[in-house]
Amino acid sequence: MNGPLLGFIPETCLVPLDKLLPSKKIATGLVASVKYKQIVSSLEEVGLIEPLSISPIQADGNHLVLDGHARLLALRELGYEEALCLVATDDETYTYNTKINRLATIGEHRMLRKAVQRGVPAARLARALNVDVSQILKKVKLLDGICPEAVELLKDRQFSAEISRLLRKMKPTRQVECVDLMLLANNLTIPYAEALLAATPAEQLYDGQKAKKLAGVSAEQMLRMEREMAKLQGQYELIERNYADDVLNLVLARGYVAKLLENEAVDRFIQQRHPELLEQLKHIVSVSSLDQ
Repeated sequence: MNGPLLGFIPETCLVPLDKLLPSKKIATGLVASVKYKQIVSSLEEVGLIEPLSISPIQADGNHLVLDGHARLLALRELGYEEALCLVATDDETYTYNTKINRLATIGEHRMLRKAVQRGVPAARLARALNVDVSQILKKVKLLDGICPEAVELLKDRQFSAEISRLLRKMKPTRQVECVDLMLLANNLTIPYAEALLAATPAEQLYDGQKAKKLAGVSAEQMLRMEREMAKLQGQYELIERNYADDVLNLVLARGYVAKLLENEAVDRFIQQRHPELLEQLKHIVSVSSLDQ
């Protein structure tokens, strides 16, 4: 049995930069972007980490760059003459430019923490990533004081280190509640985390003191927000408990109604006596999830 086809030749090779041609137009603001500056800093500090992905050699002796246009531009800016490349088995660019797994914040934290533990100075990491050293230290200590349950919920997400600072003020059960609410609302932002902290009762905070009020929020609004947060959490837990049963009931009801409508006599009776119900019944049959 033949194995899967490889997308590129496993061995890397060095290719002169003048033999590498872009396969797309470079964005106008790329050179001024934070991402590009980070690439330049990384190249200056540690060199090229991820090889460029290039097409097989063309008739004119050149290669098309499939992935790595920003790296190619930075290499040229820094005076490099050749680059480490992976040669693809064809010249399609879809896979390289769309099937990208973004690094989660907790994954980045673990990588930085491991580097520091192995003796890499935080200042060097900051230079390589073109950030202030304080940002590196925050990311290294990202999970200090965060309970394992909250970490598990956030493991595949991207969020600011400031959210960890706010969660750290809460006790473990409240941390999990707040992370649940942020994920439910798909809102992992600092202002929302601050609002959740402000709505947290004093007994659920480590220092036992009520969090500072948000600017522009009155005592009445804060009280109402606390009640709404508690109500929302209760509704979320109720939905979570009943979701499996509701889905099962939906599947059974959908199957039963579909069976009824397949009967010509029943279908004809509904059309003649209750035509207003027919559209609703057909909609139930077409439903595939509770969201619909």
